[in-house]
Amino acid sequence: MATLLHIDSSVSPDGASTSRAVANAFRAAWEEQHPGGTVVHRDLAAQPVPHITADAHSAGFAAPETHTPGQAEAFAARLKLIEEVENADAILIGAPMYNFSIPSTLKAWLDNIALVGRTAMNEDSKAKGTPVTVIASRGGSYAPGTPREGYEYVQNYLGALLGDMLALDVEFIVPELTMAPHNPAMTDLVPLFEASRSKALDDAAARGKKVAARVAA
Repeated sequence: MATLLHIDSSVSPDGASTSRAVANAFRAAWEEQHPGGTVVHRDLAAQPVPHITADAHSAGFAAPETHTPGQAEAFAARLKLIEEVENADAILIGAPMYNFSIPSTLKAWLDNIALVGRTAMNEDSKAKGTPVTVIASRGGSYAPGTPREGYEYVQNYLGALLGDMLALDVEFIVPELTMAPHNPAMTDLVPLFEASRSKALDDAAARGKKVAARVAA
């Protein structure tokens, strides 16, 4: 059975979050193709994972038989997250932009799963090549050619970590201008927001179907 690992990190609930709505469009298309499959869903806003500690970090570079009780406990929690990534046929990540970057809860998850010699910088990684779809929503526009292009640290960072360091197959879907309906100064941009959201929903459904077919093949 195919397995999808679905990570949400928006602090906003369903119905108020663009990244969640677009991710759900992907997931619905995936589940339509894999009705008997498994979806492992982690809502990092509702249930944050622990930040990396000295024990969790050092245990990743030490033989299990040498672990202290603190290292063993911390690494067990980290290992569960790593194995979810390794066992996934596809990964879906909701990554809204907060203050030019990703939510701290998502950073904590990434710090846990990126283990050099296993998931990271390892030609034999079990997760290598796994398709990852990132829903990189943002309140404004940071596209090439816009005034805030230089402040785009979500795609740059996640592309480097997920693509270069973990060797995953990463694709971004980017709904923009999500603050337009809420910020009076952006009222004129509401039609552009609506168009961007509509396109993102369509792209997510198409991507979900495509990735599901790829896994089935």
